[in-house]
Amino acid sequence: MLRLIDAFLNGVTMYRLMMYVLSGLLFLATIFSFFQLLPFAPLPLIFTSIILSATAYLANEILAKIFQAPANFESIFITSLILSLIISPINSLNEVPILMLVAVLAASSKFILALHHKHIFNPAALAIVLVPLLTTFGPSWWVGEPVMLAPTLIGGFLIVRKIKRWDLVLSFLAVFSLVTFGASFLKGADYGQLIRGFSSSFLVLFFATVMLTEPQTTPPVKAWRILYGSLVGAILGSNFHLGPFYTTPELSLILGNIFSFLVSPKEKLILPLQEKIKYSPVLYDFVFKLDRPFNYLSGQFMEWTYALKKLDSRGNRRFFTLASSPTEETLRIGVRFSENGSAFKAQLLEMKKGEKIVASLLSGNFTLPSDLNQKLTFLAGGVGITPFRSMVKYLLDKQEKRDIILLYCVKTNADAIYLKLFNQAKDLGVKTVVKETDKTGVVTKEVIASQIPDFKERLFYLSGPYGMVTSFKKVLSEMGIPASQIKTDYFPGYV
Repeated sequence: MLRLIDAFLNGVTMYRLMMYVLSGLLFLATIFSFFQLLPFAPLPLIFTSIILSATAYLANEILAKIFQAPANFESIFITSLILSLIISPINSLNEVPILMLVAVLAASSKFILALHHKHIFNPAALAIVLVPLLTTFGPSWWVGEPVMLAPTLIGGFLIVRKIKRWDLVLSFLAVFSLVTFGASFLKGADYGQLIRGFSSSFLVLFFATVMLTEPQTTPPVKAWRILYGSLVGAILGSNFHLGPFYTTPELSLILGNIFSFLVSPKEKLILPLQEKIKYSPVLYDFVFKLDRPFNYLSGQFMEWTYALKKLDSRGNRRFFTLASSPTEETLRIGVRFSENGSAFKAQLLEMKKGEKIVASLLSGNFTLPSDLNQKLTFLAGGVGITPFRSMVKYLLDKQEKRDIILLYCVKTNADAIYLKLFNQAKDLGVKTVVKETDKTGVVTKEVIASQIPDFKERLFYLSGPYGMVTSFKKVLSEMGIPASQIKTDYFPGYV
C-alpha cells in the first residue's frame, strides 16, 4: 500500500498535492454540512470560500505586478483554502468586507512583510492574527470538528509523507501534548478531563500537517525544524495569555515564524540565464548567473519559480537539486525532459539567455559527511547524477581526497553526462563505474558486491527516479546495509 501511495505522491508536485487535500476537505465539509454534521449550511460555506479565493487571487495578481514578482496562483489558492477551513462561513453580506480584508492581508504579507524577497510569516496565520485587532471578527477553526478528523488525518499523512517533515510534525505534537497535559495536571484536572480536553483539540492535526509545514516559513535544517516544532508546540500547549493576547494556534505559529526566519537562509535569488547546455534531446543543464556570493552545500536543492506565459495544472514551481559546486560563480541545474512534460518544463526549454527565474528555499541534508575518512558510494540514475556533479566538482576545486565509488546507471553510454569531470577526480579517490542497464539489466546485489567489495563499510548516497531509488534501497537492505548508512536525495515530484 505504501508503495502505491509513494508512486502517486511522486507523480504530483507538493503544491498540487496541498491543493488536492484542501479542496477535498472543503468538498467533504460541504457534504457534511448538507447532512447537518457541521454547524453551518452548505451555501454559506461555498460563498465564503469563493469570496476568499477571488479576493486573494486578485490581490495577489495586483501585488505581483507592483513588486514585479511571479504570481504563484497555487500558493494563493492554498492560502485561501486554509482560510476557508478555519473561518466560520458568513451569514450576512455585511461580513463580506471583513472576508475581503482577511484575503487581502494574507496576500499582502507575502510581498510587504518580506526580506530579500522571502516572506516571514505564514500568510493565513498572519491575516487571522491581524483582523481581530481591527474588527470583532475571529477564526473558529471549525476544521477541528470531530467529523473532519478522519479526512484531516488522511490528508495530513499524505502531505507530511510527501514533503518528509515528520521530524517537524512529531516534535510539535510531542511537546504540545506534554505541555498540555502538564499544565492541566497543575490545574488539578483529572484523567477524564484530560482525555476530553485533548480529544477536542483535533484542530492541532490540521494545524501541524498543513500550516506548520509551510515550506517558506520552515527551517531547512533538521535540528532547527525539531526545535521550531517544539517551540510552537510549547507556546500553543501552555495556554497562557498576556492582556488581550492568548496563545491561539495562529499566534503560536507567528511567534514560531520569527524564530524560523532567524535561523533559516533568507536568500531568494532572481537569476538570469547565462547558458543552456544540451547533452541529448532530453537532458540539459541550465546555468544561471549570480550577481553576489551565495553560500550552500553540495547536494542541496532549491525551489525554482518561473513566470510562465501559459500555466497547466502542475503550476510554475519545481524543486531542483543544484548541480553546481559552491566553488563556482554560477548556479546550475540539470533537467530531464519528456514528450508529455509539464508547461513548466516546456517553457523552461524555450528559455532565452538573460531571461530570469526565481530560486529560493535552499534546503537539504544530502550533503557530504564532515569525516573525510568515511568511505562513500554514490548510486545514481538518470538526472539523479546532478548532486554528485556538485560534490565531485567541489572536491576537485578544493583538491580534497575522499574514498568514493560512483555507480552510475544509464540506459546506454550516450545518456551518461559529466564523465569527463568524474574522471578528472580519479586521483582524488573517486572511482566511476558506468552501468548500461539496456545491456546488463537492473543492478543486483551481486553487481554491487563485485564492484564494491567493502560495501559494509560505506555510506550510500542514492539519487535518481523514485523506482530506481526504491529498488536500490531494497537491494542494500537485503545485503545487510542498515538504514543509517543510506541517504536519499529529496525528490518531491519531478514532473
